[in-house]
Amino acid sequence: MTYIQEKVTSIGGLTSHLVQTDKFKTNTLLLQFRAPLEEATVTKRALLSYVLKSATAKSPTSQELQSRLDYLYGATLSSSLSKKGEQHIISFVMTIANERFLSNEQELLKQALSLLGELVFDPLVDEHAFDSKTVGKEKRALKARIQSIYDDKMRYASQRLIDEMCENEPFHLHTYGYENDLDSLTPVDLFEYYIKMINEDAVDLFMIGQIDEEKIIPELERIFPFTKRVEKLEGIQNQETTFPNQERVIKESQPIEQGKLNLGFRTNVRLGDPLYYASQVFNGLFGAFPHSKLFMNVREKNSLAYYCSSSYESFKGFIIVMSGIEFSNYEKARTIIIDQLSDIQNGAFSDHEMSLTKALLKNSILESLDNPFSIADILYQQVASGVKFTIEEFIDGIENVTTKEIVEVANQTKLDTTYFLQGAVKTN
Repeated sequence: MTYIQEKVTSIGGLTSHLVQTDKFKTNTLLLQFRAPLEEATVTKRALLSYVLKSATAKSPTSQELQSRLDYLYGATLSSSLSKKGEQHIISFVMTIANERFLSNEQELLKQALSLLGELVFDPLVDEHAFDSKTVGKEKRALKARIQSIYDDKMRYASQRLIDEMCENEPFHLHTYGYENDLDSLTPVDLFEYYIKMINEDAVDLFMIGQIDEEKIIPELERIFPFTKRVEKLEGIQNQETTFPNQERVIKESQPIEQGKLNLGFRTNVRLGDPLYYASQVFNGLFGAFPHSKLFMNVREKNSLAYYCSSSYESFKGFIIVMSGIEFSNYEKARTIIIDQLSDIQNGAFSDHEMSLTKALLKNSILESLDNPFSIADILYQQVASGVKFTIEEFIDGIENVTTKEIVEVANQTKLDTTYFLQGAVKTN
């Protein structure tokens, strides 16, 4: 059984990914731009994702652009930013009705693609600068987005852990850029970087749904006239392997009610590594699921955390533990978290726990096939990493993980950084 039927086509500087499926009543389009994470460009890229989505030369206001989306049977348009390892991703996403379900024949998909192309190739500019009002409006929106991370202490603590853990690696750079860099960024600066992005970024278009391939593929070169480019991004297997010389402990105080204790571990097992599937199972045993050791022992048995879980960053080979605790429980919670790692290193887990973890991992990836955005993410993960795999290979890989491999991953998992956000010290 083939779970995802993908057809990849190179068209100039664009790579098209067509996924035919009748699961959805909508068609989903994702246009994604990928470039190295760099301090000099991360804020420009973040602002550009907002500005390009806000208006075009033909629709100079957000209201006019929304009217055109409404005309396309309520199509939706959004932009987002993300990191995949040392790469910064800008995504423009459109969802449209499947024209097969419409009472009157319309080339709805072609119109949606044309609007997506218009965002990129016909933005609202004044000679060699973006429209200053649009830039000002989107600067304010981006500033609010950046500030909201500070207000969300769970996200803030996660960001601060990566700041400290990866201070000498591009991965520490913030996805949404930096508020201080926004003030000096001019419409001319932004336009100059836009030209560079259009000409140099790796560009991928995902089309998921019931797509008329014979009608659509020939139109893509006209709609998206990207010039051919040279791939400048390295696969994740070429990244330098780093292990900590000694653990770092960072404590920060703010007027908060609940402490945030986050721990960053390095396994240096990345997507494509022989132990990649074992790392997935290890993380599942450690803290990814309700039966995992962190949940059962830190939260349930010892009542030391409001939440406690782990996640696996497969592009960097990190295991990140996040927990919310009482300030006074710092030492005890940290010790028990590390004890759970020690248990797995010593093989202290049952066949039942391992089987349950495998079943949940396999079920999770199969459930993701019911969401077009998750399908695109699975495929784009392969593009960005340079590591190809099928759903069938993932399922087989998980099923074949051995106890020995899990213990091996656990024993090369080293604590790099502990970050604790605690309450402000009260003074009389």
